[in-house]
Amino acid sequence: MTTEIPEPVATLVAAVNGHDEDAFLDCFTADGYVDDWGRVFRGRAAIDGWSAKELIGAEGTLTVQSVTAAAGEVVVVGDWRSNHANGLSRFTFAVAGDEIVSMTIREG
Repeated sequence: MTTEIPEPVATLVAAVNGHDEDAFLDCFTADGYVDDWGRVFRGRAAIDGWSAKELIGAEGTLTVQSVTAAAGEVVVVGDWRSNHANGLSRFTFAVAGDEIVSMTIREG
């Protein structure tokens, strides 16, 4: 376990903390999805709609506490602070090459 984040997840976290919606969306595959506590948002338009309210639009920041990486999966646990929700969260990313297939958010 470390706090060094492998790519492409490092780019996504930087985009989120920099409140850069386009850079965040560009991290996903065309059919990528976000699973936010069981609510699934698939594709760029759906992810954008969700993020505009609950992630980047909520001016969120993620302070990374730990990172675990295995073949095709990166798990980031960190303190999430935003205008929408706050608390320790676990972000599990499925990665294919230099893109993110999915981001699943659960309690940290």
